[in-house]
Amino acid sequence: MSTQITWKHLALWALFLGGMALLPMLVGKGTLRTIIFANYLAIFAMSWDVLSGRTGYISFGHPFLIGIGAYTTAILSYRFDVPVGISIPVAVIVTMAAGTLFFLPALRIKGTYFALVTLAFMELMYQLVQVIRPDLTGGTRGISGVQTLTRGAVNGYYLSLALMGVIAISLWAMMKTRLGTALSAIGMNEEAVEGSGLNTTKLKLFAFMVGAGVAGIGGAFYVHYLGSIAPRALFDINFLFTIIVAALIGGASTIIGPMAGAFFLTFLLEYLRPFLPGAERYFIYGSIALILYMYEPKGLYEILRKARERLTGANA
Repeated sequence: MSTQITWKHLALWALFLGGMALLPMLVGKGTLRTIIFANYLAIFAMSWDVLSGRTGYISFGHPFLIGIGAYTTAILSYRFDVPVGISIPVAVIVTMAAGTLFFLPALRIKGTYFALVTLAFMELMYQLVQVIRPDLTGGTRGISGVQTLTRGAVNGYYLSLALMGVIAISLWAMMKTRLGTALSAIGMNEEAVEGSGLNTTKLKLFAFMVGAGVAGIGGAFYVHYLGSIAPRALFDINFLFTIIVAALIGGASTIIGPMAGAFFLTFLLEYLRPFLPGAERYFIYGSIALILYMYEPKGLYEILRKARERLTGANA
């Protein structure tokens, strides 16, 4: 583990998660349910950030990975009565294997072509789950009555918080190592990394498998929180857009940034709901996100970092 990780960093993580753990005593159940969705969005945004935020390979197919994890555990547990303790790990493994099988050829291309190929995979998945074995996938209606892991907003909140916390700290620690530095270097100048003797294909594949594994975990736990799954909601362009925007406006390539972006967008959408109950609120939040991104391309993470520096300098 890199020496960049200090007790101060770990104390800040403990302070953050400890503060989050106190929220059920301070807010209502409605707010808790909103935060639960923010926690899962943070997981999805962090998993996208591992590959796309670090290496610069922008993926538009992330719901493809989330969908594999969600559908695998839903089918196993609901259709075949497989215990959730088995179906979730199997779902994660299937997500990593299937995702690698489809995406590995795409990792050899760059830029717009990579983005279009990944988008095609998402659309392919959306069509396949509706027409192939609808007796298993539920077709266009999806699957309802999936076993839930918890009951009540408080228990669901603590489960999602624990899941997000473990994933966030693990990814953050990994990105503090030389491996994380190498992945970031690919995003800046892939040719230079290749010239240094590193195998960029293996590095990208590793980043993708980690991102796919996290997406599979998030998708599997998410469907067992909702108790249902529907292809129209999972493979919706707004869902994809929200994941990417959360990572970008929060601060790509930081792990902490996508978490901040996920909470910002979730609460923004929730507060806009009474005024714009339809899809119009996505236009408003998209405009706000665009303005914020234009103001500070490095996102909320950079804004908060600068504010902390000013506050520290003022107190010095």
